[in-house]
Amino acid sequence: MSILEKEGYIQKIKGKGSIVLDIQRYDFFVTRIYTFKEIFSNLGKKYVTKVKSLGLVFPNDKIKKELSLSENDKVWRIIRVREIDNENIILDKDYLCHSSVESITEEICENSIYEYIENELNLKIAYAKKEITTQMASEDDIKYLDMKDYQMVVVVKSYTYLDDTTLFHYTEFRHIPDKFNFIYFAKKII
Repeated sequence: MSILEKEGYIQKIKGKGSIVLDIQRYDFFVTRIYTFKEIFSNLGKKYVTKVKSLGLVFPNDKIKKELSLSENDKVWRIIRVREIDNENIILDKDYLCHSSVESITEEICENSIYEYIENELNLKIAYAKKEITTQMASEDDIKYLDMKDYQMVVVVKSYTYLDDTTLFHYTEFRHIPDKFNFIYFAKKII
């Protein structure tokens, strides 16, 4: 029983016994840079990435600001849906700076963008700044995700940098609210 409690499967209540906890959520570690492929390959879950849109565009004002771009800079705009066990639970909106990533294909986007960047382009991804919020579901969320009765999504905005401190990637990961535990590991500084 102690092992089950430690692993998060049950909650022991003194004088009342134990109750089984909801374990249908996936752990999403916000303190690390993982690819979707890495997370779900390790879980042994059936997953699919579906590219809904891929194009080289001049970014709108919001994306220019997020990536600190000038008027003439272009970005790869990639819209992907992540399906796990036949359920669309994550909508990714990726914006990659064309100055860092000159070409990309749908096949790369379905497999792993970061694998391509590190293994084929030989760029080193160093760190990311992440922001987690909840938002009302957008038209795209409703269109692409299996929202059930939810009206909100959990949004993880990620700003990813190369080892030379170049900000090259802005992403909004839009999650169904009941599918993930967002975990942050904190250590006391002495």
